[in-house]
Amino acid sequence: MAIERIRVASLQYFIRPVQTFEQFRDQVDALVETAADYKAQLVVFPEYFSVQLLTLGNTKRPIEDQIRDLAAQVPRFIDMMSELARRESIYIVAGTIPTMDDPESDLVHNDCFVFGPNGDHGVQGKLHMTRFENEEWKVSPRSTLKVFDTDFGPFAVAICYDVEFPEIARGAARQGAHILVVPSCTDDRQGYFRVRYCAQARAIENQMYVIHSGTVGSIPTVPAVSLNYGCASILTPSDFAFSRDGILAEGIPNQEMMVVGELNLKTILDTRTNGTVLPLFDSHRSAEIATRVEVCEL
Repeated sequence: MAIERIRVASLQYFIRPVQTFEQFRDQVDALVETAADYKAQLVVFPEYFSVQLLTLGNTKRPIEDQIRDLAAQVPRFIDMMSELARRESIYIVAGTIPTMDDPESDLVHNDCFVFGPNGDHGVQGKLHMTRFENEEWKVSPRSTLKVFDTDFGPFAVAICYDVEFPEIARGAARQGAHILVVPSCTDDRQGYFRVRYCAQARAIENQMYVIHSGTVGSIPTVPAVSLNYGCASILTPSDFAFSRDGILAEGIPNQEMMVVGELNLKTILDTRTNGTVLPLFDSHRSAEIATRVEVCEL
């Protein structure tokens, strides 16, 4: 691997009402610029941080209609993030924003746009919908997992609830991904820890770094994001080569801040062959055993 170390920045993004798209852009711009000032090569925004833009419209309308209106902002959102990635020569995992492939179909997805330093982008859609997304927002899941190839190697994105399914991260790891990015949006402590504990487990199971970014703050007029509980972190496997508690860096819950840490990519790859235990390698055996479950009556 050509690049052995990269610096990454994960955001505890404070969502607040905005009066113009430009006000939203200025907040995002300042955060990307700050990450670049700290020499970060990758910056991560959380899931649904784009809901700030709902406050530009009528928040008394049904939320499923508002979400579809927000999808109309996607072209401006892409242009903004692409420009920032090029300007700062940085990779941006741009949280998520509702999208519609075909406005005539009324089908909406929760998509994460991933930008390279040249401004080009790929997309990872959310694969599992939470109850509020499915029942209230009428958001539909995507069905494909992507692995993004970069100058520092491959990584994957598991959006919030997706990280609670081990098969997603395991599939990415088997395709060579050594970093998993987890943009999330959780309203309470229990929801946050569901995502956080699963993110930590994925780091251990797959011997990979996990970068977790979450929303903080509130927009009382917007259902489902009226409250937020979040804490950004950079998580590692639990082995001698890494931090004692498997946490490279983490923020203070519910404060607006940025967590910055340096990933040693050579160490993560070495651990997959020379670690104290080899869960990624041994997972082939566990997958085989899982097909031969016996039920024993006592």
